[in-house]
Amino acid sequence: MKKTLKLKIFASFMLLIIMLAVAGTISIVELRRLSNSVHGLIEDNYKSIEASKTMLEALEREDNGILLLMLGEWEEGREILKSADSLFMSAFETAKNNLTENNEEEYIKKIETTYQTYKSSWERPIVDTDKQGNISWYKDDIHKKFADTKLAVNELMTLNQSSMYNEASELRDKSKRAIMPGIVSIIAALIFSLILNFFITRYFVNPISELAEAVTNYRDGDNKLRSNITSNDEIKKLEQAISDLLQRLVTNHNTTK
Repeated sequence: MKKTLKLKIFASFMLLIIMLAVAGTISIVELRRLSNSVHGLIEDNYKSIEASKTMLEALEREDNGILLLMLGEWEEGREILKSADSLFMSAFETAKNNLTENNEEEYIKKIETTYQTYKSSWERPIVDTDKQGNISWYKDDIHKKFADTKLAVNELMTLNQSSMYNEASELRDKSKRAIMPGIVSIIAALIFSLILNFFITRYFVNPISELAEAVTNYRDGDNKLRSNITSNDEIKKLEQAISDLLQRLVTNHNTTK
């Protein structure tokens, strides 16, 4: 099968395009995976962490409300407790409906249990009872239950923070894998360019130079060019066409003598 210069050059550039296309496709796939991982990281762990922070804030408000009740500030204390309880339960429901880690449901149950125990202690009247101003009751009962609930919430937050850190490490590795095809494609393109330059020089530039030298060194009376082009392409055609032209010129010259 005759291999024309056009076909050779086209095949060479097509190979380069295919290499870059494959590398680009791999990079796109890896980047999409990376994007999905980042989205999952933000939507899952971050949501639980924010919910945990909100629960901790609500617990601090409830503690302030209890202290106000112990000081006899019934109306203000109950208002703070009501608002803080609503805030806590809203954040708790968010965390409860966002279970993404192993055993996270157990952490949620522990928060629910400790909070209900804590809440049952301050739901009962405090103002105008023996609890009002009773520091020992606050220290031995309320504060302990408050600390247990706070610890349970912190454990949930730590779980999601650790998971986020681990996922961030995995994302760093994934980003490297996404970059690697691009680096490989650049290196491959450089190497292929050198190889392509070699073949263009060998099969295109050198034959043309040889043909030009043969024309320069042509002697009157020769029947053909003194060249050694072995390819079967346009350059060979050009050599043959020049040889035919020279033969016609010699024939015409001999005829006119």
